[in-house]
Amino acid sequence: MSSSKSKYDERFFDSTRGRIVLLVRQSARTVNDLASELDLTDNAVRAHLLSLERDRLVEAGGTIKGFRKPHILYKLTEEARHIFPTSYDSLLNRLLDVLKSKMPTASLNEVLDDVGKLIAGTPAPSPELDTQAKLDRALDTLAGLGGAATIDDSGENTVIRSDSCPFADAVAEHPEICKVAESMLTEIVGRPVHECCDRTALPKCRFAIDPPLVTADQ
Repeated sequence: MSSSKSKYDERFFDSTRGRIVLLVRQSARTVNDLASELDLTDNAVRAHLLSLERDRLVEAGGTIKGFRKPHILYKLTEEARHIFPTSYDSLLNRLLDVLKSKMPTASLNEVLDDVGKLIAGTPAPSPELDTQAKLDRALDTLAGLGGAATIDDSGENTVIRSDSCPFADAVAEHPEICKVAESMLTEIVGRPVHECCDRTALPKCRFAIDPPLVTADQ
């Protein structure tokens, strides 16, 4: 492990700066958002953000409309992605290169589908689990792979989304790897899940559940 990466161990992620990194890893946030979630003053958050910007872990990434003036959104930098556990992307890319050269597309897709089901767990999640328990298991499984997913039910579908793709480097060369997560989530949630990932620039996970789920919070 490199010295730069070794600085960011479990103790770092337990610190306030580490918690900020984890929050903006899920989605871009304003100073006000972070202050509210961390129970800090705006000035305290700004001080931490200044330090994180200096370390090139967090950067400004657009604005949203505010009451008096626009609020800056802060997001994770491309460099910061490498402080999290990797998914052995280089090995995965080479493995997929070989498989794609030796297998028909349909056969490869079947293999990826089977891999997703295996990751979901054996036996499959009990159908008696309630909706929220299934969603929690789906998010926990993605987190175990290195993602940071949340549930978005603000639109027509329930969407599992993460701005930090656990297979980002592999997806850049082999977008079909998203089918592994699609199969895994379908198995866990217990109904069809369709990947609609954003693979422009830094890949972002998007998995739509159809029909939408109704959770206990709704």
